Amino acid sequence: MTVLLVEDDPSIAIVITAALEAEGFDVTCCDRITDRDRLLSQSRYSALVTDVMLPDGDGIETLDRVHDLYPDMPVVILSAQNTLDTAVRASDTGAFEYFPKPFDIDELARTVRQAVGANSKPKESDEDAQIGQGLPLVGRSAAMQSVFRMITRVLRNDLTVLILGESGTGKELVAEAIHQLGHRREGPFIAVNTAAIPADLIESELFGHEKGAFTGAVARHVGKFEQAAGGTLFLDEIGDMPMQAQTRLLRALQSGSIRRVGGREEVKLDVRIVAATNKDLEPLINAGKFREDLYYRLNVVPIHMPALRERPDDIEALARHFLQLSASEGLPRRQLTADAAELLSHQPWRGNVRELKNFVYRIALLARKDVIDAETLAPMLEQEARTEAETGEDAPGIEAAVTRWLMDARPAPGTVYHSAMAAFERPLFAEVLKETGGNQLRAAQQLGINRNTLRKRLSELALDPEEFIGRD
Repeated sequence: MTVLLVEDDPSIAIVITAALEAEGFDVTCCDRITDRDRLLSQSRYSALVTDVMLPDGDGIETLDRVHDLYPDMPVVILSAQNTLDTAVRASDTGAFEYFPKPFDIDELARTVRQAVGANSKPKESDEDAQIGQGLPLVGRSAAMQSVFRMITRVLRNDLTVLILGESGTGKELVAEAIHQLGHRREGPFIAVNTAAIPADLIESELFGHEKGAFTGAVARHVGKFEQAAGGTLFLDEIGDMPMQAQTRLLRALQSGSIRRVGGREEVKLDVRIVAATNKDLEPLINAGKFREDLYYRLNVVPIHMPALRERPDDIEALARHFLQLSASEGLPRRQLTADAAELLSHQPWRGNVRELKNFVYRIALLARKDVIDAETLAPMLEQEARTEAETGEDAPGIEAAVTRWLMDARPAPGTVYHSAMAAFERPLFAEVLKETGGNQLRAAQQLGINRNTLRKRLSELALDPEEFIGRD
C-alpha cells in the first residue's frame, strides 16, 4: 500500500511519513502540485494526503485533475488555513477527511488506514456550489475547528442537529451556516425562540391553526413548520418548550407530518430541524421536564459550541471582525493594536461572544482615537469590571444567588430542583404582584402564564395578592 504525501514543510513531512510507515504504508513525498501530477501519472497510489497552500498553487482547487486520474482514490486534506470556508471547500471535493493544523499525527495515520480500507470516497453532489467567503462564524482555534468539521458533515443530508452551548456562544450562527451552506440554501430559514412564546400559544405558532380552532382564531394561520417548507426550522431554547408541545413535536418528527390546531388534515413536512439549548437536558429528563424520546430524536448530530474562555486564541480575530461590522453599521472606523488585542484575550467574557461584540461596539463609539491601544482599552475594561462589581454588591447575579442559596438552604438530595424553583418563584411572583398592585390578571399577563396557573401557584406558595393592593 502506497501513499502520496504532498507537503512543503519538511519537518511536517518527516513526522507524517514516519507515522504512515508505522501503519505499514510506503510513502512517496513531494512538495509541489506539478510533482504530484507527474507522480500520479506514473503510478497508482492507495491514498493521497495533501496540504492546501503549496508553492505552485492551491491543493484543493487542483484536485479535479486528481479525481480525473483516480476517481476512487481517497484524499485526506491538511491545512493551516483553519477557517469554515476551507473546511467546506475540503468537504465539497469529496475528501475522505480534513485536518486543520496542528493535528494529532496518530489520528491522521489511523484515518489514512480507514480511508484505504474503505476504498471509496463520498460522492460529490451535483447541487453543491462553490462556497464564498464572508461567513459569520469566526475562529481558528482547535475548538472551533471541531465545530467546522461537524458542520461540513451535515451539509448534504437532513439529519436533525442539536446545538449545545452557553448563552452568547453563537448557536444561531451555526444553524444559519448549516442552512446557507447546505442543499436547502434556496429555501427559507425560520428561527423560533421557543422560550419567548407563551405556553398556550406555542402549538399554534409551530403547527398553525384552523379558523375557529379557539377564541380569536378568525382565520387559518400557517405555523412555522409550514413556513419553513423546503428550508430549515431552527428551534432555539428547546429546553424551555412546554411538555405538551414536546409531545406534538415528537409526533411530527416521527411521522414526518403535522396537523394544525383544530384541523384534521395531515400536512407532510419538507423541512430540516436544527435545535439549540443552553441547558443540560439530561437533568431536565430526570426531573420529568423534558421527554427522553424527544431528546434522542433531536440529538442525532450534536454540535457543541465552546465558550469564549475555551477559545482565547479567537478573541483578537473576533474583535477585529466586530470593529469591521460596527464600521459597516455607521460607527467610526477603528483599528486595534496588538497589545489591545492581547489585553482583550485575557478577559473572562462571561457573556461569551455576545458580550465581546457589545463591548467592541461600545469602544468603537466612545474611543477618541482611531487606533485603539491597550492604554485606551484598560480604563474601559476597569470601568466594566467596576460596574459589574458594584451591581453584584446590591443585586448579585443569578449564578452567585444560586450558589448562596444552595449553601444556605441545603435541600435534601432528590429535592434540589423543585426546592429551587419554589424558592425562585415566590420572590418573582411577589415582585410582579407588587408592580401590578395585586392585580392577578395583569400579573399573569406579565409572567406569560395562565391566570388559573398563577392563582394555583400563589396558593401553594402562601402568597396573598391582597397584600400587594395599592403598592404599585
